[in-house]
Amino acid sequence: MDFLKTITGRIVSGLVALGVIVAAISWWRMDQSTHQMLLGGAGRILLWLGVILAWPWASFALVARVARLESNAAGGMLVATYSLLEMLLLAWLFHWQISGSAAWTFLILGGLVCGVYNLLICDWIAENLV
Repeated sequence: MDFLKTITGRIVSGLVALGVIVAAISWWRMDQSTHQMLLGGAGRILLWLGVILAWPWASFALVARVARLESNAAGGMLVATYSLLEMLLLAWLFHWQISGSAAWTFLILGGLVCGVYNLLICDWIAENLV
């Protein structure tokens, strides 16, 4: 069994190394405008992720107030509102240009990710800190 793990580990490591080399060569061969586009998009996504991570913690008082209501509907509305606002922020960061199926897929996937995160964090805050 250890032999299989070793072979599998080496194959996966080789594939990751190959991917890094291909990405580095691709980055080196790109023109400057493509570099700027990729870095700008990555920066916006990192900013959005930072907002998503901080939002429930920054609004601790609101989460606590809703938790004291002991209403699933109120908690659900809070999570849905947070998720909708975060999706709107993502669309705004990309200048409302959501064209094509890939952009819509990433927007919807981002909404699902922030919805699940908001649900888990708000629930944790309500149970443990209120």
